[in-house]
Amino acid sequence: MAELGHPHRLQIFQLLIKAGDDGLAVGDIQRELGIPKSTLAHHIAQLLAVGLMTQERQGRVQRCRIAAGKASAFVNFFVADCCEGLPGIEGLEAGA
Repeated sequence: MAELGHPHRLQIFQLLIKAGDDGLAVGDIQRELGIPKSTLAHHIAQLLAVGLMTQERQGRVQRCRIAAGKASAFVNFFVADCCEGLPGIEGLEAGA
């Protein structure tokens, strides 16, 4: 959870979830966030280190994707364990 506590890492995570299986090129993420490449590289390294995303070279492009299993486990933990009992959360636990 600490890794997603930084606004840029959370934005990267959200962008990759929205991108789905296709993922996003690093350049696309950088353009979307408007941050320097070196800063983005640092944030990507942090997300890679904890296993929330993967990265694959496709020619000259580094393609980033959400690590679906780890991301799903995180979301399930967050909703089921952290938010248990909060009003309006009940439907999310069942995948509604």
